[in-house]
Amino acid sequence: MLLVLDVGNSNTVIGVCDEGAWVVDWRIETRKHITEDEYGVLIRNLFRLTPLTFELVTGICISCVVPPLLFVLEAMSKKYFGVQPLIVGPGVKTGMPILYDNPREVGADRIANAIGALGKYEPPCIVVDFGTATTFDAISARGEYLGGAIAPGIMISTEALFEHASKLPRVELLRPRSVIGKNTVHSMQAGLIYGYVGLVNELVRRMQKELRADTTVIATGGLARIIAEESEVIQIVDPNLTIDGLRLIYERNRSAEPAGRAE
Repeated sequence: MLLVLDVGNSNTVIGVCDEGAWVVDWRIETRKHITEDEYGVLIRNLFRLTPLTFELVTGICISCVVPPLLFVLEAMSKKYFGVQPLIVGPGVKTGMPILYDNPREVGADRIANAIGALGKYEPPCIVVDFGTATTFDAISARGEYLGGAIAPGIMISTEALFEHASKLPRVELLRPRSVIGKNTVHSMQAGLIYGYVGLVNELVRRMQKELRADTTVIATGGLARIIAEESEVIQIVDPNLTIDGLRLIYERNRSAEPAGRAE
């Protein structure tokens, strides 16, 4: 079985895959100050909710945008699973041309999203990932990663309003009954939800114009569904897109990796 970890700035998605099918997946908060032993205990506790055991895991693939956690995750993989993990980054085979000025600048999660989209949907594609940042990634009809756009995430905007506007409260991200709010909370919810819908619609339409083709627009990330319900351009919500991409990257690199467990 394959264990994948997609570590973002706010959330971490952990999934276990067996013969191309996801057995289970979890979304947890990313803790930036954690040891390999704490990570091992955390995953063991998750495994105890299922029939899974550490011994069943024969491969690990990691995407991580939090550099201090890379060493921790690698150490945890070796200590608790006896496996040398595949860490997605420069030098890892993806099978996708990266047409970025400097391909090393592209986040591992964005590459995984692009690989996942190309493996499941007809290109050209646009992937919108609602994470700490909202990222937009374009894949050409020939399966090339073209680049994209990065905007502040909706949660960042929510916290910025609370922290920098003295009289505004922290609000729950819910769709209000009307875009014309009748109180402060509903007004903030309208601005956040419908404002982000407008941002997504406009950026995607401009990308589609540059691509000059009909595109498949896929949304992923923790807040994808709430925005997709109001968006005119998002066609598919795929919560497992990133870990599907990691699975495909692992499979493409498996033949090049030493067989067996880490010493």
